[in-house]
Amino acid sequence: MTPNSTNKNLIMAEQVTEHGTSNLSVVMFPWLAYGHISPFLNVAKKLADRGFLIYLCSTPINLESTINKIPEKYADSIQLIELHLPELPELPPHYHTTNGLPPHLNHTLKKALKMSKPNFSKILENLKPDLVIYDMTQQWAERVANEHNIPAVRLLTFGAAVFSYFFNLVKNPGVEFPFPDIYLRKIEQVKLGEMMAKSAKDQEPDDDDQPADGTTQITLMYTSRIIEAKYIDFLSELSNWKVVPVGPPVQDLITNDADDMELIEWLGTKDENSTVFVSCGSEYFLSKEDMEEVAFGLELSKVNFIWVARFPKGEEQNLEDALPKGFLERIGERGRVLDKFAPQLRILNHTSTGGFICHCGWNSVMESIHFGVPIIAMPMHLDQPLNARLIVELGVAVEIVRDDDGKIHRGEITETIKNVLTEKTGENLRAKMRDINKNFDCIRGEEMDAAAQELILLCKISTN
Repeated sequence: MTPNSTNKNLIMAEQVTEHGTSNLSVVMFPWLAYGHISPFLNVAKKLADRGFLIYLCSTPINLESTINKIPEKYADSIQLIELHLPELPELPPHYHTTNGLPPHLNHTLKKALKMSKPNFSKILENLKPDLVIYDMTQQWAERVANEHNIPAVRLLTFGAAVFSYFFNLVKNPGVEFPFPDIYLRKIEQVKLGEMMAKSAKDQEPDDDDQPADGTTQITLMYTSRIIEAKYIDFLSELSNWKVVPVGPPVQDLITNDADDMELIEWLGTKDENSTVFVSCGSEYFLSKEDMEEVAFGLELSKVNFIWVARFPKGEEQNLEDALPKGFLERIGERGRVLDKFAPQLRILNHTSTGGFICHCGWNSVMESIHFGVPIIAMPMHLDQPLNARLIVELGVAVEIVRDDDGKIHRGEITETIKNVLTEKTGENLRAKMRDINKNFDCIRGEEMDAAAQELILLCKISTN
């Protein structure tokens, strides 16, 4: 992608000399992962709807895939700004994203992003925005903004239950989390301990990525009080931050892909609530053992399904070889198995979709709740187990529980799918989803209106 790109949304920071006096301009700076860029873009659209001028800043490789997700109506109000990372031999430009990044390079990517501080500073110098909204993973962005006398607020792309759980763990070690429905099982605790130990080992002496207590007046959070009020209040008390939810997401059902249209047409031949959608997000992949158990679970359940069975970049396999022998022939027209991305929002919005087997990444959880599709939780890593506990507590999900060795089993998968798609369990989950969505509809604009007013007030205070 070059400065001469014909796309209206892509500009270079040095091309911008001024912005309309009627708009507050905001640089939004997410972490280099689609799971972070997506909520940032969602909030960008909400702010643009309220008169803000948005500059979404990321690496060229990430912006290439972001352009198509911006509807034409935002051509003037959401601009994409390229941030170039320093050249490192082990990190060529196509690795300036977490999508397809080999796991051993995660720390290198974070290091390279931090090394881009001078470039980010130059962007702020050229754009002269009224505000910076940055991702929790790059706390240093607040310090760079402050050097230019620009106020900065963080946007948390996690839910409040998860974030407050981890915050309590770090701030008050040994103090039990006060909400017993949110917990980690033993094997999950072991994995968390290993991850925290590795994170501490990777931390460098000059690491300034920790939150600076009291410097940020507002913390935006990608959630709603409808589903997380008590956790938002607890986090506010625990952190001494002013935690402001931005409300449920705005969903744009965009797809021009012929294969996507064929899939949606196939889905349209199925009965209402008769089909289960299976996907583990953009950056998580089933092990060979888990894939086999899911395959047999789907086969034995006898329900219709769409399964996104993708593989890590560089480890792609022929689906027929990766799945149990004869699986594709046996399921016939009852299922579709894809080794590429699927139009998730279109599938969740379809009346034939009656359940969603997912890894419980926060974006997928919010999307499924938005479209009223019951969740069959199959968490894998990081925040996902706690997200699963939250949605079970809300009454919109059931969980496929892993054994003490972290394994899933086809028998439980089969029974859970059947319960959700053909039994009373599914009816109860859908009824609870409807209740939540009625409340979402009542508050949909209010939370973002309140968040926007907080940002406007912050900018006014900063200029006085």
